[in-house]
Amino acid sequence: MESMLTTNQAARRLGVKPATVYSYVSRNLLTSKKVNRQSMFDVAEVEALAQRTGARGAVAAVTDRIRTRISLLEKDRLHYRGRSVPGLASTKRFEDVAHWLWTGIDSEGVQFPEGQEIWMALPESATLTDRVRVAVVLASAGDPLRFDLDRAITTAMSLIADVVESLPLLGRPAGTDIADRLWARLSPEPPQPDLLNAALILLADHDLAISTMAARVAASAHAHPYAVVSAGLGAMEGQRHGAAATIAHRFLTQAASDPMGTVAEHLRAGQPIPGFGHRIYESRDPRADHFLALLRGHGDLVADKVIATQPKTFPNMDLALAQFGLTFSMPPTAGEAIFSIARIAGWIAHAMEEYKEPGLRFRTMGVYTGDRP
Repeated sequence: MESMLTTNQAARRLGVKPATVYSYVSRNLLTSKKVNRQSMFDVAEVEALAQRTGARGAVAAVTDRIRTRISLLEKDRLHYRGRSVPGLASTKRFEDVAHWLWTGIDSEGVQFPEGQEIWMALPESATLTDRVRVAVVLASAGDPLRFDLDRAITTAMSLIADVVESLPLLGRPAGTDIADRLWARLSPEPPQPDLLNAALILLADHDLAISTMAARVAASAHAHPYAVVSAGLGAMEGQRHGAAATIAHRFLTQAASDPMGTVAEHLRAGQPIPGFGHRIYESRDPRADHFLALLRGHGDLVADKVIATQPKTFPNMDLALAQFGLTFSMPPTAGEAIFSIARIAGWIAHAMEEYKEPGLRFRTMGVYTGDRP
């Protein structure tokens, strides 16, 4: 029958044993119906009970087993392996922070390879993030040792360098660091690699964000690092994840000439103001606070004028990235590209953790609600 669950399905959704489901029936918390001599339960009724009891069912059984030593999100603060992320962004290079995420070893002067120029024929409509995704696939195809999971760090360093190299060059890099190389491909303005380095560090990891979950699921199947990164990039493409920075950039571009009018128009249309609030943080995004403070040293911010109209919420890193791109004449998808390249470091760190776990541990059972045979 449609919209009916078996006893086992109801038990999985409620996170209990089948015997407990029958106890719910005896206490009039659930209604059991006999269908072909089998006890069946209404989906809506089971879901309502799950909401009342706080049950998370099969999904909880998987996600509750994910133990990580990489990122800590607590009390509106973010730490990588116990170290304050804004603090790292103020004192470290992206390469050294990536190495810290991968190994837990403090280091200075880590150098990534030069990177291979990857030729790709893409339509003019291709965005910077389209180039990032294609570059990952092409780099994978050119690496015959990609299935050697013990080479994950070496692979990650080469991959990040290759991805940066795949973006169109706008000027000569001011140095050899990733921030130097990437700036020369994002902005025609005089280089400010310290700002870009800070952004990369602030975005390198964020606990079990949806793209990181996708990456860990791929790693659970012992997918090679390129495939892990491709899985993360697939989730990153979502409007509510990586693409949010591009949406915020377009909003700020409109707001540059008339901040109040642009906000008012969004409110009139019933649209949320891009770049505000966060599902994890309660009162502040520490990454945005740190990065916006850095940007204020380079002039007045359109973002600040918009922030002044939103006293009941707080700016997030998407807004800070959008302001970064606007301040330094970057294309609309630059923030998304920075986000993607930075997060490769985190995805590889999580993949290395996941490679040590029992394989395929994320296999869950669906709760079938269609017609029954």
